[in-house]
Amino acid sequence: MIADSAFRRAADTTADVTALVALYDDAAHWMLRRGIDQWKPGGKDAAHFRRRMKEGEVWLLEQAGLRIAGAYEVWWDDEPAWGVQPPVAGYVHRLMTARGQAPTGSGRVMLAHAERRIAAAGRELARLDCLSRNPRLRTYYEAAGYRVAGEEPAKAAADGSRYGVLLLEKRLA
Repeated sequence: MIADSAFRRAADTTADVTALVALYDDAAHWMLRRGIDQWKPGGKDAAHFRRRMKEGEVWLLEQAGLRIAGAYEVWWDDEPAWGVQPPVAGYVHRLMTARGQAPTGSGRVMLAHAERRIAAAGRELARLDCLSRNPRLRTYYEAAGYRVAGEEPAKAAADGSRYGVLLLEKRLA
């Protein structure tokens, strides 16, 4: 764990939801500045994060108990990407760090926390997906022990558009 940091579940409060929307938008702007066509600013609103809190888990990484350094979501199913599956996995989504504020390694610390949460729920696999056309992110997840399990070439976005994603998974001890 990174010094002076702690995890807590996000609460359905104005402060937490506002922080989550801001983290997402900041990450989306960061991607666009680097030519990564993945997240769109404004693509996830307060309703999205409130729904994820009700249907899964949303976790915040706090620095020194005050500043939010990152967040991630755990879902218990992910039919749009993985189809109908037996309940053997947890699905990590929206791994986000506060760029310029989060300590180096925060993404890996959050990913490891997500894996522990999934294992604690009795699931044997951590799964996630990333855009097929984002080799940098694929390399990041593979370095964290994930392997490509397949591809969904036409995942449906909220706006009805389609895009390809790589499906990655990691067996948990």
